[in-house]
Amino acid sequence: MTSHTPSIVSVLHGQTLKTPPVWFMRQAGRHLPEYRELRATTPDFLSFCLTPEKAAEATLQPVRRYGMDGAILFSDILVIPMALGQDVRFEAGEGPVLGELPPVAQMADLAGSAGEALKAVGETLKILRSELPKEVTLIGFCGGPWTVMTYMLNGRKAHDRSLIRAFVYEQPQLVAQVMDVVIEASAQYLKMQADCGAQVLKIFESWAEGFPDPLFDQLVIEPHQRLVRRVRELGVTLPVIGFPRGAEARCIDYVEQVEVQGMALGTATPLALGQAIQKKRPIQGALDPVVLRSGGTALDDMVLKMKSAWGQGPYIFNLGHGIFPDTPIAHVERTLHLIRS
Repeated sequence: MTSHTPSIVSVLHGQTLKTPPVWFMRQAGRHLPEYRELRATTPDFLSFCLTPEKAAEATLQPVRRYGMDGAILFSDILVIPMALGQDVRFEAGEGPVLGELPPVAQMADLAGSAGEALKAVGETLKILRSELPKEVTLIGFCGGPWTVMTYMLNGRKAHDRSLIRAFVYEQPQLVAQVMDVVIEASAQYLKMQADCGAQVLKIFESWAEGFPDPLFDQLVIEPHQRLVRRVRELGVTLPVIGFPRGAEARCIDYVEQVEVQGMALGTATPLALGQAIQKKRPIQGALDPVVLRSGGTALDDMVLKMKSAWGQGPYIFNLGHGIFPDTPIAHVERTLHLIRS
């Protein structure tokens, strides 16, 4: 690594830094007043995500305010179903609502051009690449194949884990076919992000928890193996971070079997497990966003324990899930002070 290599990229290449670099999941937006003001200018959420100037500004806001070491692209994992021809909309108080699943053959025809279909996201990345300080890592991402599928197959009830798992048992052929399509579309999307200036890519498998072992292998490990392999086939060499959220019991299996360069840890990760994973891969996480919101001595204690336990190896400080909208800005500032002092 050269002196010009951003700190997060250095860590993902195995370096231990005296001060761990920091970024937070969902740092762009939600808890920032400047984001809420910007967001109010475009009522439709997906339209906001696909307006490059506004999405870039939302991405830059936490870097300006906090001096974060990473800038995570402002977008959403559900742009993939949209690129595959499925109706996607966000309803106030309801969250994402997806229309009827298009025919698999029709989606398969669109999968190879997903990057082109989402070129507005590429424009956002180009703006960011030109405006971000060189030391700040630009992070692109996609949803994990299984997580994206939960929304595609389940419409507005993607949060009901039992309903979506029923598809796996009752309609295995459909699940396999849709999985193939989502993996190809996601790989093309990540390739486009790499071409447009992303320096690190992350796979957010938000619904990885609660599986019986064979299903975790089938729906998380194997699809991630295939997705990373396909991204490499497309010529992408950037570091990839895997995040099978809530799957702490299978994290060692994941890092031993999936060729990611970094492992993001959820809030339930014991310090000793984090150390064991860190011997195999650089780690990121796993501060509880609830304690960040609560603040006080509980926050101080948890930050310092993580820094002490994991700071002797390659480590990126982050949350175990997204920042809450009502998190006080002073608590974020306090956390950054503790990490950097």
